[in-house]
Amino acid sequence: MTSALAGIRKTLSVFTGMLLAVGLLSTTLAAQTSAAARYDSQIQAAVTQKLAGKTQFKDVNATVEDGIVTLSGNVDLYQRKLDAAKIARKVKYVQGVHNLIEVAGPNVSDQQLEQKLATKLTYVRLGYDNAFDYFAIGVKDGVVTVQGQDRTGVGREEALGDIANMPGVKDVIDNISIEPTSIFDDGLRLRTARAIYGDPVLAKYAIDPARPIRIIVANGHVTLYGAVDSKMDKQIAGIRASQIPGTFSVDNQLQVEGRSNQQQGM
Repeated sequence: MTSALAGIRKTLSVFTGMLLAVGLLSTTLAAQTSAAARYDSQIQAAVTQKLAGKTQFKDVNATVEDGIVTLSGNVDLYQRKLDAAKIARKVKYVQGVHNLIEVAGPNVSDQQLEQKLATKLTYVRLGYDNAFDYFAIGVKDGVVTVQGQDRTGVGREEALGDIANMPGVKDVIDNISIEPTSIFDDGLRLRTARAIYGDPVLAKYAIDPARPIRIIVANGHVTLYGAVDSKMDKQIAGIRASQIPGTFSVDNQLQVEGRSNQQQGM
């Protein structure tokens, strides 16, 4: 009986402690909210003034509650929606931004928009290391989903910038991953490129710098993307990549031109 009473007392003690902790947390949060709220008028005036100074934000409105800025209205480009949020975040005392701005702009069909973006992204990092990046896009109701791999992150930023400034884009879902930094992978990447482009049959794919065979390397695993002219070219590229010492595996995703794809790879 004594043991049972001791257990009950212990449980009550723990429960009381939890209630006190919850109470202290609620008090702290309330205090923080109150502190943030006292700057609401100042924040709203500052954000409104900064947006009013730029004609592209003439249809954008800002309200503030507890330090959180809510942006509404419309702009003509998705990039300008991002820019408006960036401006608001830089205002003193802002705790966060809720971006409800709608992208109006021209009405472009998903198919037309995807084709335009495919052409645009083909030239991302042209003349640098675009053979080692890969981007694929899909468009539905003006929302662009972009996925792929980028070696340095520079290509990713350029690709996202091109998408955000394309008329007709309503929103962007970014699924681009950055390949792991590795001296071993860098060496494997270069050796694979030399083997593929050094082959007499495949050398033609180096002539047009906007249409390379994309070589993606992650932890010793090689994936080939892009489009080739024939099944034989695809097979040869896979064989050359698999012959490189240190290669753990090769995933040959090359597409033979003429086949229909749901997404256009760049």
